[in-house]
Order: sequence, then structure tokens, then C-alpha cells
Amino acid sequence: MIRVRVARARGSTPREEGAEMFVGPDRTVGTIGGGQLEYLAIDRARQMLRHGEAEATMDVPLGPEIGQCCGGRVELRLDRAGPAPRDPGPPVLIFGAGHVGRALAAALLPLPLSPRLIDQRPEELALAPLGMPTTLTPLPENEVRKAPPGAAYVILTHDHALDFLLALEALARPDAAYVGMIGSRSKRATFTRLAREHGADATPLVCPIGAGFPGDKRPEVIAAFTAAELLTRMLDAPPVGSRIGRPQPARLSDRPLAGAIP
Repeated sequence: MIRVRVARARGSTPREEGAEMFVGPDRTVGTIGGGQLEYLAIDRARQMLRHGEAEATMDVPLGPEIGQCCGGRVELRLDRAGPAPRDPGPPVLIFGAGHVGRALAAALLPLPLSPRLIDQRPEELALAPLGMPTTLTPLPENEVRKAPPGAAYVILTHDHALDFLLALEALARPDAAYVGMIGSRSKRATFTRLAREHGADATPLVCPIGAGFPGDKRPEVIAAFTAAELLTRMLDAPPVGSRIGRPQPARLSDRPLAGAIP
């Protein structure tokens, strides 16, 4: 993987100094501004991958020579280094690396959040977006228990019983910033009954996720609305678990899972 970084920007340029993108053999992550500038950078980065080069520099005038009219000039540095350190955003744990999980991971990667994709299936995690942190585990509920304060939990697994297990574990965290589960209103009603049986309050649960999306079930559409919902909740709102004085529900693992599958 090659990192392409804007080392110097003079005049009018599409991105600022420090902007970066990553180029693999068949995928890219991030952007340095698009257009012919980015096309040239991607082409040069893939030459480096083919030839085993470690570093390169490009000095690109943003004028008629490359079909752009910004009028500025950009110096690009290309290398095999990892991403530059950045302030970590609030953690977002995405449970389920299926179509929607991967689409959500891709939508969150460039945002001021710290997403992580979690699944029990290595073949699904292998399809994760380039640069996305992943966790392969047979016990995803343990990731809820180990998560730092202020995390968000987005539950999108292939199994309704596992969804319910993870939702109850997440709702047991008084410091959760967001707990969301994919599904219909019927699925929410089924979970609400189960939660009541286990002494849990399902009120903070967001289900369906991506409130207001126009009934379009394409993974990328659901992901876009859910990403916007997460940004709104995590950057502006207090934790959903700030329920002072409320008894905490027992963990689902402490009780039998009866009637979990709708």
C-alpha cells in the first residue's frame, strides 16, 4: 500500500497540506482532491507497487497542462509508510461484516470517528475496506464488555439471536454513546419483549437504524443514513446510558435466552 500525501500546497488547491490517501493494487481510501491530480497520483503509486519503489515525489501544477483550472501547485510525497497519527475519534464497534457492515465501515472510515469491524467469520472480514481495523472473535459480546467508555455499538450480524445478545450487552453499558440494531419495527417489538423479560430497558435502542432513510434497502443507502445518525449522536449528544438511578439490567449471558429469534 502506498500513502500519497499533500506535502506542500501553493495557491488554489483542492486539498490542504497534510491531506492523504492510500493506494492499493485495486482499491483506494481517502482523497487528495480528485480530478486529474488524483488520477496521476494513483497511477504513479501503482507504478511504485509494481516496481518495488519505496518513495517518490511529484510536483504538479494545477493548470491547463493536466486539465484543471485551480491555478495552484501541489507537491506530493508518496511512500510505503502507514497513516499519519491523528487524534482518535469516538470508537464505533460495528458487529457484522456483511454487506451493510462493510458499507458502514467504508462510510465511517474518513469521518472523525474510530470504527472497528467485528465478526466471527474470517471470509467476511477479508472483504473489509482497505485500512479498516477488524477483529475476528468467536465471542463478539466480549468486545462490548471490553470497549472503552463512550463507545457506539452498531449491531448488524447475520443472526437475530446474536443481535439480541449484543444489544442487551450494549444496553447494559451505562456509558454507551449509541446502541443501534438493524431491523424492522417488528424486530424491535420482539426485542423489547425479550429485554423486558431480562429486566432491561430497550428505550435507548435505535432500531431501525438510520432513522428517516427513504425505505431504500441498498447497503450503501442504509450506511449513509446510519453514518449521519452516528455523527449527530456521538458528536453532539450525551451517552444513552446516562440513566442515573435506573437499575442496570442483568447481562443476557446470566439468563437463559428464551424466545430470542422472532
